Amino acid sequence: MRQIFLDTETTGLDPAQGHRIIEIAAVEVINRRLTRNHFHVYLNPDREIDLGAQQVHGISLEFLQDKPRFPDVVAEFLTFIDGGELIIHNAPFDVGFLNTELGMISKGRLQDACVNIVDTLKMAKELRPGQRNNLDALCRHYGIDNSSRTLHGALLDAELLADVYLAMTRGQESLMMDIAEQPRGAGEETVVVRTQPLLVIKADESELEAHRSYLAGLDKAAGGASLWTQVEAAPAE
Repeated sequence: MRQIFLDTETTGLDPAQGHRIIEIAAVEVINRRLTRNHFHVYLNPDREIDLGAQQVHGISLEFLQDKPRFPDVVAEFLTFIDGGELIIHNAPFDVGFLNTELGMISKGRLQDACVNIVDTLKMAKELRPGQRNNLDALCRHYGIDNSSRTLHGALLDAELLADVYLAMTRGQESLMMDIAEQPRGAGEETVVVRTQPLLVIKADESELEAHRSYLAGLDKAAGGASLWTQVEAAPAE
């Protein structure tokens, strides 16, 4: 599975008021492993940056004067995210800005370039209702080092989000094996390879006796052979 962890920085809070994107970062994860492949760019917004926004990310208009504009990088950006699942914290904010930028140059919508968009803020609120679920709070909760995050920055925040998401979804990993999808050519089927053997540990005699005692208790409570006793007594096919 190819996942892209995405973050943006902007000149303000609302694209409907003419605010623009000034930084985009996207970090690639394949099969729950960071690949160190990423897309990162600063953009000239051709407008002033709100003071409140600049205090959050520390990016000045002077710094952005020689940077490219969104139309200059859009092809590379769309190629990078093509076919991936986008993971974004507070996705409506970033998606709203990106769709505005794409719409201004008739490039469709962000949803057209990816297979799915996941909002980790929504996920966190479901997992931790009533608690603070910004990126700093989630880093503290999951023990992720964010000491270098003195200001918001799209690349660092995308990398931290990847760590947070992997921690949030750790229970979804297979408990039995680690799988890898092999490269496939045209017309070939996907091959999934078990990279670790399944270890089977047999119960010793004391554990078997404890199991038999437990079943005896179930039988007594049921007033006869319990379902589990019947299953164990059934001949193997």
